[in-house]
Amino acid sequence: MESWSVEQVCNWLKQRNLGELVPKFREEEISGAALLALNDRMVQQLVKKIGHQAVLMDLIKKYQQQKSGLESLTYCCETASQKLPEVICGKNLKSFFARHKMLQWTSSYALPDFPYDVKCILAEKKCPDHSMRIRIIEFLQADMTKYLEGSLYPNSQQYNIVVNALLQAYPFLDEDGNGFLLWKRALKDRFKYVRRPIEDDEQVLRNKCKFGHRRGQSRKSSFAENTLYDVQGQVEEEPALKGSAMDLHIKWLNQEYMKTQRNWEEVDNRMNVTIEIRRKMISDKAPLKDILRLFPFLRCPYQLFREFQLLTHMDIYKKTVEILEIYSENILSLYVVRNNPINIMLQENLKQNTEEDVLKYMKMTAACLLLPEVFGDDSSLFAAVNEEVKAVTPVLEVKNPFNMNSCEFALYIEREELAQLDDCTMALAALVAAFHVFDIPCPKRIHRTLNFLESLVFEVRNPAPLPKT
Repeated sequence: MESWSVEQVCNWLKQRNLGELVPKFREEEISGAALLALNDRMVQQLVKKIGHQAVLMDLIKKYQQQKSGLESLTYCCETASQKLPEVICGKNLKSFFARHKMLQWTSSYALPDFPYDVKCILAEKKCPDHSMRIRIIEFLQADMTKYLEGSLYPNSQQYNIVVNALLQAYPFLDEDGNGFLLWKRALKDRFKYVRRPIEDDEQVLRNKCKFGHRRGQSRKSSFAENTLYDVQGQVEEEPALKGSAMDLHIKWLNQEYMKTQRNWEEVDNRMNVTIEIRRKMISDKAPLKDILRLFPFLRCPYQLFREFQLLTHMDIYKKTVEILEIYSENILSLYVVRNNPINIMLQENLKQNTEEDVLKYMKMTAACLLLPEVFGDDSSLFAAVNEEVKAVTPVLEVKNPFNMNSCEFALYIEREELAQLDDCTMALAALVAAFHVFDIPCPKRIHRTLNFLESLVFEVRNPAPLPKT
């Protein structure tokens, strides 16, 4: 089952009367390996009906129980291999043992015994600070290396197993449903950090050469240029492209961006191929100008939303539409916004229009702009309405919000315009997406507003509520 493609998984679902799940599994690209790595939380997000959840988890558990029977089979094969000539056993037997060894690793993994101070923080269910996070990641990396018998190249499934074990043992580390991606990225970065200075390990040197990093290579002054050639791949994951091939993709993207009629299907393909190099630049805190110079399509709202979906498997635009439609009336009815200039402006414009669609649009726009006021946050870090943008973090510029003929929405980062947006829904979705896509820390003075939005986008079981007063 581990080697099944997405279509094979879909056929397997149909045979077990779970055909309703096929479109979702295709959309999320669930292969055999991904299917076996699903935990209870992932299944709940993927499958809405409780009955289907129970059947799917039962099928996965039964397969894993059958898989444990491989131990006796391995013993028989090992005994037979001593009697058979090496020519007969050869690569097939070695491949079998290597595969079985990985299955043993994933099925037997247990979290390490953390140091006393880390245990105290985890026992109190406190979210660790930056230094404590680093300590947790360091111990996980060292423990994984022990399980891998010294190898510094885990595969994607092994990363998933370890992060899932951490979040199942300490659910409060999940951080509003987005913790899995953050912890996995931190763990992968830790392995890269450990591998970087190594000059005497055969496997590390072999992979550095294979994926474009040469022994003794000095770092170039330009971060953007260096990133093109300083990519390391993961064993059993899709290998990273070498510098020359990556350069061709980036050149094509820049040329296509200048065209009026764009080949969006090919843009999607090339953005998929270059995502690893892009994520590396962002995680290494490359200047935003360098990132946008190499990948200008991130200025397009569609590609910004698509990048967010590749990272989180969430359609943020669709979620934002649902949020504003559900919460608009509740937000506008709160006493705290009654005398706000935005609400006063809304009431004046509502009197001048009678069309239902226009009224709904105006209310959603007002609800969007009033969110920081509802949570007592700094509205200047959220949107500048008919004013100059002053914040360096992602912020919206809004002009004439209730004038259907002249209203304008734009997303700004570092006081520079990133993208023009069609309406308040697209603007709100782009704002939330920008923090995640560009890995920008959320300012404390806008934290409660964004926490409320993210808890709804990521479908947290107990989302942040609206204030009662």
